[in-house]
Amino acid sequence: MTEQHFSAHARARTGRSHQGVGHVDEHHHERFTVVGNHLAQHSELSLTAIGLAVHIHSLRSGTLVGIKALAAKFPEGETRIASALRELETHGYLSRIKERLPSGRIVTRTISYNKPRTHTAPRPPRPHGDPTQPTTAPPPSTPAVPTSPPPPEPPTPARDVLAGLRTHDPRLHLSEQDVRRLAPAVATWLERGVTPDDVQRTLASGIPKEGVRHPAGFLAHRLTALLPLPLPAARPEPPRPAPLQNCDDCDRAFRAATPGRCRGCDASHEARAAAA
Repeated sequence: MTEQHFSAHARARTGRSHQGVGHVDEHHHERFTVVGNHLAQHSELSLTAIGLAVHIHSLRSGTLVGIKALAAKFPEGETRIASALRELETHGYLSRIKERLPSGRIVTRTISYNKPRTHTAPRPPRPHGDPTQPTTAPPPSTPAVPTSPPPPEPPTPARDVLAGLRTHDPRLHLSEQDVRRLAPAVATWLERGVTPDDVQRTLASGIPKEGVRHPAGFLAHRLTALLPLPLPAARPEPPRPAPLQNCDDCDRAFRAATPGRCRGCDASHEARAAAA
């Protein structure tokens, strides 16, 4: 990182061309952050990631920089902010470590680097604004939790429905955690006879043009508010009449489960048998 110092008054930089950008530089005496050109002019980071890195580096230590906290301050939304944070992690400007507190609660510690780290083992951050204070390792009572994500769950029809929503609308991009939370609600729809394609069309239709800030919350509301009624129970079929039979004596047709005599012939046969 190169820190520039200005000893002269504000002045405009001049160059040979009048087509490019011009600068008017003024010296900052307070409330400023030094940013290296390796970040400001990074060719592989998105502008969202660069701006987010500058914002995080300007914050005091201890300020919350989770996805929801940042989405509440800026209009980009959780999906774009989460993507930008992943970019910064990939290029070594940020690391997020899960730690277990003495109480057993697991928290995420975010470390911002003013120069990109090329190794994978993150170092504890120095307090912002006090570079002379030495860094210390985490106390033994707060062991770091492995940062590798849990293995993905096996595919199910409900998970496939949620994972395929982004093919209907790229703004409906869900994380693994979101899918786990919403899958039981989608399974209820499928149990009520709604096909996977119909579930996706219902959830992805009519999204505002400006998009949604929290796709998971938006889908959770729709899964509850638009839940269809269960299918009515199937009615039992009425009993079928016995098949037609031909009487062995008079050849008349009558209904019975098995061949034999009709009622009249059967009664006459019984009467003759009794008289004999």
